[in-house]
Amino acid sequence: MKHIIITLAFTSTFLSAQSQDTTLNKHPKNIILMIGDGMGTAQIYAGLTANKGKLNLERCTVVGFHKNQPVGSYVTDSGAGATAFATGKKTYNTAIGVDATEVAQPTILEIANKHGLATGLVTTCNITDATPAAFIAHQRNRQMMEEIAADFLKTDIDVFIGGGKKYFANRKDGKNLLDSLKAKQYQVIDTFPDVVKVSSGKLAGFVAYEDPKRMLDGRGNQLVPCTQTALRILSKNTKGFFLMVEGSQIDWGGHSNNTDYVTSEMIDFDRAIGEVLDFVEKDGNTLLIITADHETGGMALIDGDMATGKVEAKFLTDHHTGVMIPVFAYGVGAAAFAGIYNNNNIFDKMLAAFQFKQ
Repeated sequence: MKHIIITLAFTSTFLSAQSQDTTLNKHPKNIILMIGDGMGTAQIYAGLTANKGKLNLERCTVVGFHKNQPVGSYVTDSGAGATAFATGKKTYNTAIGVDATEVAQPTILEIANKHGLATGLVTTCNITDATPAAFIAHQRNRQMMEEIAADFLKTDIDVFIGGGKKYFANRKDGKNLLDSLKAKQYQVIDTFPDVVKVSSGKLAGFVAYEDPKRMLDGRGNQLVPCTQTALRILSKNTKGFFLMVEGSQIDWGGHSNNTDYVTSEMIDFDRAIGEVLDFVEKDGNTLLIITADHETGGMALIDGDMATGKVEAKFLTDHHTGVMIPVFAYGVGAAAFAGIYNNNNIFDKMLAAFQFKQ
C-alpha cells in the first residue's frame, strides 16, 4: 500500500509539473515588462512588511536573478541597465539605446513595432528619463532629455504616459514637439483625469510638467489607472503588444535614504503589479516579467512588524549597489526566466518568447 501511495504521489506531482511546464512554455502574444527602479530584495521585503505581510508580487510562479554589471564598471546606472533589457547589449553607464561603442541598437519596443505589435511605456517619472528612454531613444547620454524627446517622433509607439511635458514643449531649439505629435495623430493630453479616460487611438499622456509627485507628497493612485489605460488601448491590436511599466521612485527613495519613501513607492508599484497579474490571468496569452535595473541605497532591514507595518532600515550609500537583482515571471513562457543570467539575456528571452529574429 505504501508503495502504491508513493507511486501515485510521484505520478501526480510529475503530471502537475508537466502540465505547468506545458502552459508556461507556449509563446505569448503580449509581453509586459515591469521595472521597479532601484528595487532589490530589501526594498521588496520592506514593502511587504509595510503592507502588513503581503504583496501581489508573491503571486508570481517563477523567480530568477540577473547580474547587472555594465561595461567598464561594477555598479550600473539606469541607462546601462535599461539599455541591456531593451537591446540585449551590455553598455556603459549613462548610455541610452546604444552599445559600448555608441552605436544605436534596435530595442524590443522598436522590434515589436516593426512586427506590427502595439507598444507602450508608462512611468512614474518623466517619460524621457533613463529607463523609459532606453526603450525608444538612442543617445550617448541620459542627460540629453530634449534629444530623447525628439526620438519619440521617430517611432510609432501607441501609448506613452508619464511626466516630462517640458522636454516636448519648452525646448532650447524652439521646436514644439507637442504639435509634431498631434500631426502624427496622437491625442496629446496633459491632465491625469483626462489621460485615463482615453480608450483608443494613439496617446501621449503627460501627468506632470516635469516629474510626478512622490506618493508621500500626494501623487495618489495614478500608476494603476495609467497602466489600465495603456492595457485598454494596446489590447485592441489583434497581433499583440509590448508594454513597459516602471515604478520609478523606489530608486529615488533609496537615493534619499528614506524608508517611508521606499515603502510607499514599492506598495504603489505592487498595486500596479496586481492589476497586471489580473490582466494576465484573464487574458491567458500574456507573459509578465517583473524586475529592477539595480538596487539603490544598500538598504538593510534591521527591525519591523508585519502586524503594524513598521519598517526600520539603514542604508549603506546614497547611490546604487552591485548586488544581483530578482526577476519574477508569470504567465505564458514564464519558465524561461528561472535561474541566474545576465541582465541583457532578458532581451534575448523576450525576443525568443515573441519568436522574433529582429
